[in-house]
Amino acid sequence: MATSKASRKPAARKVAAKAPAEVPARFDSAREPSIVSRITRKLEEDIVLGRRHPRERLVEQDLCVHFNTHRGDVRLALFELEKKGIVQRIPNRGAIVRDLTPREVTEIYGVREELEVMAVRILPFPVPKDDIERLEALQREHSKAVDAGDLLGVFYTNVHFHRALFGLCGNRCLIETIEYLAQKVSGIRSYAHANPASLNATRRDHVEMIEALRHSRRDDLIALTRRHLGPAAQAYIGAYRQRFGDNA
Repeated sequence: MATSKASRKPAARKVAAKAPAEVPARFDSAREPSIVSRITRKLEEDIVLGRRHPRERLVEQDLCVHFNTHRGDVRLALFELEKKGIVQRIPNRGAIVRDLTPREVTEIYGVREELEVMAVRILPFPVPKDDIERLEALQREHSKAVDAGDLLGVFYTNVHFHRALFGLCGNRCLIETIEYLAQKVSGIRSYAHANPASLNATRRDHVEMIEALRHSRRDDLIALTRRHLGPAAQAYIGAYRQRFGDNA
């Protein structure tokens, strides 16, 4: 019996010794997504702000050096941006900032307009007071960013405002499709944001949209939704043709 008890003790010590080895593995798996997310977010911001232009190459080795990481992280980030539709991966050439032609922009914005109008058509009235107050708070943040010349803040607060607005329709499929198409043309917005008059017009539209919601004026909201989309597409198409020619 004594021999049997003694033989069990070393086995218990071996199990205890293995436990600490699991900690680094868990740390690495938690660390990896944050690196990819940081690269994805930074590249998307650079494209949105016009720091990276249509057809510009995104060289993996340069990005590895810039972000102090390895190719695996960079490739995952580029894959995420490709899924969003703002980066294009070309076989044997690598990745470039997605180049949307005037025709593609016109087609995408045409679909966006109809989907966003559909969302405000089915949006239930009256809109609850809490939802109106939430939109007002988001608009105040957007207005502050406009006044401060914070174009990155303008971009994010604009995204949050419209996500909250169209979220009121309650149709999850419609909301997700609107979100996807908005992401696909996110690089276009910098062309309108470069114009202070356009930023002020966007701000006024937001205020008028809130008032239309407050007073259940659906026709006014539909008209504002259609009008709101125009400036960014027009600014991009004008700049594109100036850079690449009318037949590009």
